[in-house]
Amino acid sequence: MAPSPVLTTRVLLVCAAIGVATGILGGIAGLITPVVIVVTPYLYGLVLGSHVLPGIIAQEVLRRPFVALITHVIAAFISSAFNPAWTLRFIGTALLFGAIQEGIAALTRYRSWGPWRFFISAGVIGVIVAVVVFFAVDLGAFAPWLQIAYLVIAVLGPIAWTAAGLAIGSSLSRAGVARR
Repeated sequence: MAPSPVLTTRVLLVCAAIGVATGILGGIAGLITPVVIVVTPYLYGLVLGSHVLPGIIAQEVLRRPFVALITHVIAAFISSAFNPAWTLRFIGTALLFGAIQEGIAALTRYRSWGPWRFFISAGVIGVIVAVVVFFAVDLGAFAPWLQIAYLVIAVLGPIAWTAAGLAIGSSLSRAGVARR
Protein backbone atom coordinates (compact mmCIF):
# COMPACT_ATOMS: atom_id res chain seq x y z
CA MET A 1 0.00 0.00 0.00
CA ALA A 2 1.47 3.34 -1.05
CA PRO A 3 1.56 6.12 1.55
CA SER A 4 -0.99 8.87 1.07
CA PRO A 5 0.34 12.05 -0.50
CA VAL A 6 0.93 15.00 1.81
CA LEU A 7 -1.09 17.39 -0.33
CA THR A 8 -4.33 15.59 -1.03
CA THR A 9 -7.27 17.30 -2.69
CA ARG A 10 -8.91 17.66 0.72
CA VAL A 11 -5.80 19.33 2.16
CA LEU A 12 -5.56 21.72 -0.79
CA LEU A 13 -9.26 22.60 -0.53
CA VAL A 14 -8.92 23.35 3.18
CA CYS A 15 -5.85 25.50 2.41
CA ALA A 16 -7.87 27.32 -0.26
CA ALA A 17 -10.82 27.96 2.06
CA ILE A 18 -8.56 29.28 4.83
CA GLY A 19 -6.59 31.29 2.26
CA VAL A 20 -9.71 32.97 0.89
CA ALA A 21 -11.08 33.85 4.33
CA THR A 22 -7.77 35.19 5.64
CA GLY A 23 -7.03 36.83 2.28
CA ILE A 24 -10.16 38.93 2.66
CA LEU A 25 -8.94 40.03 6.10
CA GLY A 26 -5.50 40.73 4.60
CA GLY A 27 -7.10 42.79 1.86
CA ILE A 28 -8.96 44.86 4.42
CA ALA A 29 -5.70 45.29 6.36
CA GLY A 30 -4.09 46.47 3.12
CA LEU A 31 -6.88 48.99 2.55
CA ILE A 32 -6.56 50.54 6.01
CA THR A 33 -2.74 50.53 5.99
CA PRO A 34 -2.28 54.01 4.43
CA VAL A 35 -4.65 55.54 6.99
CA VAL A 36 -2.94 53.76 9.87
CA ILE A 37 0.52 54.85 8.69
CA VAL A 38 -0.58 58.50 8.45
CA VAL A 39 -2.77 58.70 11.57
CA THR A 40 -1.27 56.15 13.99
CA PRO A 41 1.96 54.73 12.53
CA TYR A 42 2.82 52.92 15.76
CA LEU A 43 -0.19 50.61 15.16
CA TYR A 44 1.05 49.46 11.76
CA GLY A 45 2.79 46.43 13.29
CA LEU A 46 -0.56 45.29 14.65
CA VAL A 47 -2.16 45.64 11.21
CA LEU A 48 0.74 43.88 9.46
CA GLY A 49 0.68 41.16 12.13
CA SER A 50 -2.72 40.02 10.86
CA HIS A 51 -0.92 38.43 7.93
CA VAL A 52 0.26 35.56 10.17
CA LEU A 53 -3.26 34.10 10.23
CA PRO A 54 -3.26 31.98 7.04
CA GLY A 55 -0.33 29.80 8.07
CA ILE A 56 -1.26 29.57 11.74
CA ILE A 57 -4.81 28.44 11.03
CA ALA A 58 -3.72 26.01 8.29
CA GLN A 59 -1.01 24.43 10.42
CA GLU A 60 -3.30 24.17 13.46
CA VAL A 61 -6.05 22.52 11.41
CA LEU A 62 -4.03 20.30 9.08
CA ARG A 63 -0.68 19.75 10.84
CA ARG A 64 1.14 18.91 7.64
CA PRO A 65 4.17 20.21 5.77
CA PHE A 66 3.75 23.08 3.29
CA VAL A 67 0.20 24.03 4.31
CA ALA A 68 1.32 27.36 5.80
CA LEU A 69 3.14 28.39 2.65
CA ILE A 70 0.36 27.29 0.29
CA THR A 71 -2.32 29.00 2.37
CA HIS A 72 -0.28 32.20 2.63
CA VAL A 73 0.15 32.39 -1.14
CA ILE A 74 -3.56 31.85 -1.75
CA ALA A 75 -4.36 34.55 0.84
CA ALA A 76 -1.90 36.92 -0.88
CA PHE A 77 -3.66 36.53 -4.21
CA ILE A 78 -7.04 37.18 -2.58
CA SER A 79 -5.65 40.23 -0.75
CA SER A 80 -4.30 41.52 -4.05
CA ALA A 81 -7.84 41.81 -5.39
CA PHE A 82 -8.43 44.56 -2.81
CA ASN A 83 -5.31 46.50 -3.76
CA PRO A 84 -3.65 45.24 -6.97
CA ALA A 85 -0.86 47.82 -6.66
CA TRP A 86 0.37 45.92 -3.57
CA THR A 87 0.37 42.47 -5.15
CA LEU A 88 4.14 42.06 -4.81
CA ARG A 89 4.01 43.23 -1.18
CA PHE A 90 1.27 40.74 -0.36
CA ILE A 91 3.13 37.91 -2.09
CA GLY A 92 6.46 38.87 -0.49
CA THR A 93 4.88 38.99 2.97
CA ALA A 94 3.16 35.66 2.33
CA LEU A 95 6.40 33.99 1.27
CA LEU A 96 8.34 35.45 4.21
CA PHE A 97 5.76 34.66 6.89
CA GLY A 98 4.95 31.26 5.39
CA ALA A 99 8.64 30.34 5.16
CA ILE A 100 9.21 31.29 8.79
CA GLN A 101 6.20 29.27 9.94
CA GLU A 102 7.23 26.29 7.81
CA GLY A 103 10.84 26.61 8.96
CA ILE A 104 9.91 26.47 12.65
CA ALA A 105 7.66 23.47 11.97
CA ALA A 106 10.42 21.78 9.95
CA LEU A 107 12.85 22.19 12.85
CA THR A 108 10.56 19.88 14.82
CA ARG A 109 10.19 17.64 11.76
CA TYR A 110 6.49 18.51 11.66
CA ARG A 111 5.92 16.45 14.81
CA SER A 112 5.46 19.06 17.51
CA TRP A 113 2.31 21.15 17.28
CA GLY A 114 2.19 22.71 20.73
CA PRO A 115 1.25 26.37 21.01
CA TRP A 116 4.84 27.26 21.95
CA ARG A 117 5.95 26.41 18.42
CA PHE A 118 3.44 28.80 16.90
CA PHE A 119 4.43 31.56 19.29
CA ILE A 120 8.12 31.15 18.43
CA SER A 121 7.34 31.80 14.78
CA ALA A 122 5.14 34.75 15.81
CA GLY A 123 7.98 36.21 17.86
CA VAL A 124 10.43 35.88 14.96
CA ILE A 125 7.92 37.50 12.61
CA GLY A 126 7.24 40.24 15.17
CA VAL A 127 10.92 41.15 15.42
CA ILE A 128 11.25 41.25 11.62
CA VAL A 129 8.09 43.36 11.33
CA ALA A 130 9.39 45.75 14.01
CA VAL A 131 12.73 46.29 12.28
CA VAL A 132 11.43 46.57 8.74
CA VAL A 133 8.49 48.81 9.50
CA PHE A 134 10.55 50.99 11.85
CA PHE A 135 12.45 52.17 8.80
CA ALA A 136 9.44 52.12 6.45
CA VAL A 137 7.46 54.63 8.52
CA ASP A 138 10.55 56.53 9.75
CA LEU A 139 9.68 56.18 13.41
CA GLY A 140 13.09 57.62 14.24
CA ALA A 141 11.45 61.01 13.71
CA PHE A 142 8.96 60.36 16.53
CA ALA A 143 9.25 60.79 20.29
CA PRO A 144 11.08 58.00 22.15
CA TRP A 145 7.92 56.84 23.96
CA LEU A 146 6.20 56.42 20.59
CA GLN A 147 9.15 54.44 19.22
CA ILE A 148 9.02 52.10 22.23
CA ALA A 149 5.24 51.70 21.92
CA TYR A 150 5.68 50.91 18.25
CA LEU A 151 8.32 48.23 18.88
CA VAL A 152 6.24 46.58 21.60
CA ILE A 153 3.07 46.63 19.47
CA ALA A 154 4.96 45.39 16.39
CA VAL A 155 6.32 42.38 18.27
CA LEU A 156 3.12 41.64 20.21
CA GLY A 157 0.83 42.12 17.17
CA PRO A 158 1.79 38.86 15.43
CA ILE A 159 1.71 37.09 18.80
CA ALA A 160 -1.85 38.31 19.46
CA TRP A 161 -2.94 37.34 15.93
CA THR A 162 -1.31 33.94 16.45
CA ALA A 163 -3.40 33.39 19.58
CA ALA A 164 -6.50 34.29 17.57
CA GLY A 165 -5.42 31.97 14.75
CA LEU A 166 -4.89 29.07 17.15
CA ALA A 167 -8.36 29.63 18.61
CA ILE A 168 -9.89 29.69 15.12
CA GLY A 169 -7.93 26.60 14.08
CA SER A 170 -8.99 24.71 17.21
CA SER A 171 -12.61 25.64 16.56
CA LEU A 172 -12.38 24.45 12.96
CA SER A 173 -10.83 21.17 14.11
CA ARG A 174 -13.60 20.65 16.68
CA ALA A 175 -16.12 21.35 13.90
CA GLY A 176 -14.65 18.47 11.90
CA VAL A 177 -12.73 20.34 9.23
CA ALA A 178 -9.63 18.27 9.95
CA ARG A 179 -11.19 14.82 10.09
CA ARG A 180 -8.69 12.26 9.07
